[in-house]
Amino acid sequence: MNHFELFGLVEGFELDTRQLADTYRQLQTQFHPDRFATAPEREQLVAVQRAAQINDAFTTLKAPLRRAEYLLSLRGTELRGEQQTLQDTPFLMQQLEWRERLADLKGEPEPERAIKDFRHEIRHDHQLLMQRLTQDLAAGNDVSAADCVRKLKFVDKLLEELERFEDSLFES
Repeated sequence: MNHFELFGLVEGFELDTRQLADTYRQLQTQFHPDRFATAPEREQLVAVQRAAQINDAFTTLKAPLRRAEYLLSLRGTELRGEQQTLQDTPFLMQQLEWRERLADLKGEPEPERAIKDFRHEIRHDHQLLMQRLTQDLAAGNDVSAADCVRKLKFVDKLLEELERFEDSLFES
């Protein structure tokens, strides 16, 4: 049983997160290991395994990039742990530009303002990539969707680095 089936959801990128959360709570209540504390050892083990499966499925489906990766894996495109590099020259150039801007933030006279502007730009690009990912997955264009996931992973890491840099400004 795949994660979508476990939660009674239609297999696809777009899903009702409220339904996902509600079903998660119901399944957790139904299969929580504490409910099987007095059951035979075999039933206890099954309950623990089922609870772990429910937790893993929920964690995967609630996060858009994980959900996209999982959906692509169900369709035969495995991205987890891959070492493939992106072959999109304009995006690679954009990565270099972003890295330079991140490094240049240290010398900005008003770093808070520069960080805010940079974050806004990156989030805008993130939103555009998410829209494209949604469209590609809906259209079954898995090759392009996989590239979007790769790009989004980079953008997410860049946002995390930007946040760490911002935090370091206030620690000094």
